[in-house]
Amino acid sequence: MKRSFQEAEENGAQLIVLDIHTPGGAVDAAGEIGKLLDETDTRTVAFINDRALSAGAFISLHTDAIYMVPNAQIGAAAVIDEQGNMADKKAQSYWRSAMKSAAQTNGLDPKYAIAMADPDIDLPQYGAEKGKLLTFSSKEALETGYSKATVSQLKEVLQHEKAAEAPVVEVKESWAEKVARFVTNPIIVPILLTLASLGLVLELYSPGFGLPGSIGLASLLLFFYGHLVAGLAGYESLLLFIIGALLVIAELFLPGGIAGILGISAVAASILLAGDNVKWMGLSLVIAMVISITVMILMVKVFGKKMKFFKKIILTDSTSTESGYVSNVNRSELLGKTGVTKTPFRPAGTVIINNERIDAISEGGFIEAEKEVTVVKVEGARIVVRETE
Repeated sequence: MKRSFQEAEENGAQLIVLDIHTPGGAVDAAGEIGKLLDETDTRTVAFINDRALSAGAFISLHTDAIYMVPNAQIGAAAVIDEQGNMADKKAQSYWRSAMKSAAQTNGLDPKYAIAMADPDIDLPQYGAEKGKLLTFSSKEALETGYSKATVSQLKEVLQHEKAAEAPVVEVKESWAEKVARFVTNPIIVPILLTLASLGLVLELYSPGFGLPGSIGLASLLLFFYGHLVAGLAGYESLLLFIIGALLVIAELFLPGGIAGILGISAVAASILLAGDNVKWMGLSLVIAMVISITVMILMVKVFGKKMKFFKKIILTDSTSTESGYVSNVNRSELLGKTGVTKTPFRPAGTVIINNERIDAISEGGFIEAEKEVTVVKVEGARIVVRETE
C-alpha cells in the first residue's frame, strides 16, 4: 500500500481507487492504511465490489467517497481477538472512537459507523437490533449517504469522479511483496522459526556445514527478509539478531556464561520485535524451542549422537591404559628402604634400590655417588632420600 500511494503521488495521479472485497483483517494494518489515506493529498475513493466488513469498513470510511456494486455490504466492524471472541472493553472503546472519527471527518453521520462496531446500538430499521452489529446493503448505504452511488463496474466510478478519460494504472503486488505476505502469515512464522532452530540444532551433530545448517540459515534469512519488506521489522531488529548470534558464538570461547545469556536474550528479542504481534511471536518462538530441545534429547538419548561441532573447538581426547598411557605411580612402598647412589645428588640424582634405578632428590644438599641412602619421604612420584649415617 505504501508503495502504491508513493507511486501515485510521484506520478501526479488524479485519483486513487481502492478495490475492496474483504471480510476484514488486523486492526493494526487497517490503522496503517487509514493513516495513509488521511495523509495523502490525492483524492481517494473506495470501490466496494463485494463486501467491506470489519477492517474493510474502517478503511472505506477513510476514503473521500464510497461506491458500491449492487448486493455489496459494508459494516460488521467489531474488534475480535485471536479466538474469535469480542475484544476487551478498552480495545472496543478505541475502535468505536476510531470509526466515529473516520465518519465525522468525511461528513457522514457517525451513529451508523458506531453501530457497525457496537452491538448495543439499536437500529431495527436496518436489521441491527440491540445485540447485533450494523451491516449496510448498497441501497442502505446510499440512503444514509455512506455511499455516493451504486455502480456496476470501475468505469462508472471513474465517470462519477470525472476521470473517465484518465489512463488507469493498476498496481499489483511485486514478487518481493508476495513473498513477504506469505512469510509473515501467522501460520508460516512458527514453521519458519522451527525450521531455523531445527536446522541449526541438527547441524551441531553433523560434520562440516551441510544441508541442515543451510536450511536453518535460509529460514532465518527468509523470516527477517519478509518482515523487513512488510515493514513490520526495522534494520535494528536484524542488527540485534546479528549481535546476539555473535555473543552466542563468543560464549563458546569465553567462560562465565554471561555472553551466552546476553546472546540468547538478544536473539529472542530481535525475533519478538520483528513482528506486529509480540504475543504470537513469543508463542511461535516457544514452539520452535520446544521442538528443537525435544530433537536434541532424541539425538542424544535415542540415537546416541554426539555434537560434532564442539569437537572442533573442544579437546575431547582421553588418556587410558588401553591407549598406552601410564600415569605416575605412587611409590610409597619404597619408604624406609635403603639403596646406593648411582650418580651424585645436586640435589637430584639416581639411586639403586633392590636393583632398580630410581630418580630421586636429596633431603639436604650434595651427596656423592656410591653412598648409602635411605628413602625418607614419598609424595606420589617424588622420592626424597637422606644419606645413611
